[in-house]
Amino acid sequence: MKYLFSGHESFICKHFWLKKGYDFINENGSFQYETAVMDLGVGKNMVNSIEHWMKSYGLLDKSNSITEFSKKIFRERGGLDSFIESLATIWLLHYSLIKTNRSSLYNIFFNDFRKGRTDFTKEQLLSFMKRQIEDEAKSVNDNTLNNDISVFIRSYLKPSYKDTKIEIEEDFLSLMIDLDLMKSYKSENAEGKIVEWYQVENKIQVDLPAEVVFFAILDNSNYGKSISFQELLNGFNSPGVIFALNEEGLYNKLDTIVNTYKGITMSETAGIRELQLKTTFNKWDIINDYYKK
Repeated sequence: MKYLFSGHESFICKHFWLKKGYDFINENGSFQYETAVMDLGVGKNMVNSIEHWMKSYGLLDKSNSITEFSKKIFRERGGLDSFIESLATIWLLHYSLIKTNRSSLYNIFFNDFRKGRTDFTKEQLLSFMKRQIEDEAKSVNDNTLNNDISVFIRSYLKPSYKDTKIEIEEDFLSLMIDLDLMKSYKSENAEGKIVEWYQVENKIQVDLPAEVVFFAILDNSNYGKSISFQELLNGFNSPGVIFALNEEGLYNKLDTIVNTYKGITMSETAGIRELQLKTTFNKWDIINDYYKK
């Protein structure tokens, strides 16, 4: 797997940036034009950051062309949620961010790092990342990784009122904080020093629509017609892993899917639970069902 880091210019992805970036490219703009600063109404570093996040969320491809995923959400006529007003859209973007792997820290964190722990410090995450990318250690320094970790945490963690007013105002614009995936607290480490700890635990995720989970299942090219419950819970880029679902939460989502759509069942043989797709589903039809409610 090729790892990619930095590119965000230390800016989190702000809530309105993706729509702004989509409209800019859709109107034949280019992030390389000198006029991009004026057209987007932001500084040069922010122009680079918007381009980075558009690619990271799978909204632009390598050639800076708008992807199908991007059009489905943001197009003016028939777009699912052009202004990202629904939490379902943020869950979809969170899924795409991890799956696209254009910002590798997010993929590594949810797929690998969290398997051994729910609570962590920045130092623990840094050490893990260095081990994970051992072969690329010469091209990725600690400062780059630390910067990525800082942006990652600010992306998901609601700011504390102990922060400065500017930091609070900036971080409350983060696209991902409404998912409420990350918490923080202070506690002693092994050396007895008080440090900041962060927590991303598996939960039922009540506000995660079952249709988004079904979309993620249908979007995974590694899945066949029969998928084990454990694979859906713990497998690479699985809904359990990406959406931080516990066993009960995943079962509830699958139960809703099975009871809503014909041609999909849950079976159990010799204690092994499997999801079985007995017909073909279109992932976008499933998502459209949700937004039509």
